[in-house]
Amino acid sequence: MAEFDNPSDLVAAARATYEAGYRRINGYSPYPIEELSEAIGFRHTSLPLIVFIGGVIGGLGGFFLQYWTEVLDYPLIVGGKPYNSWPAFIPITFECTVLVAAFSAVLGMLLLNKLPQPYHPVFNAPNFALATRDRFFLAVEANDPKFKHAEVVEFLKSLGPVDVADVEV
Repeated sequence: MAEFDNPSDLVAAARATYEAGYRRINGYSPYPIEELSEAIGFRHTSLPLIVFIGGVIGGLGGFFLQYWTEVLDYPLIVGGKPYNSWPAFIPITFECTVLVAAFSAVLGMLLLNKLPQPYHPVFNAPNFALATRDRFFLAVEANDPKFKHAEVVEFLKSLGPVDVADVEV
């Protein structure tokens, strides 16, 4: 794990690391850096699809719940309207769509980010507590296909970091 003292050095190091063929890399910073996700080769997420599917399920579930209660389970003529008076179903259908989509977004985000994660090996790295204040870190994971310990350490040192440290698992 390499430690940097400014975000531009971190982004440059992340680009160089990705161009060198490493794919299992992570950047840590005290605040979001837009260029960092591109530099480490972050792929687009499937969260929008999860939210869309959740919204469709919520909308259909809300509509068919009302249909079941109004037409099949307890048919009641109100104001001379037919049992399946779908305009009256619109508000509940919309609310169910939003509700289930929101829950899908939260649960999808938690699952895709593998949260909650009360422990991660980088927490053992020296000076990693500074990642929440003023330091920036770049880590190459040991399960990267190109990972060879000595080569990674030399490569990270060539990027000009403040410090390079091993992370004990």
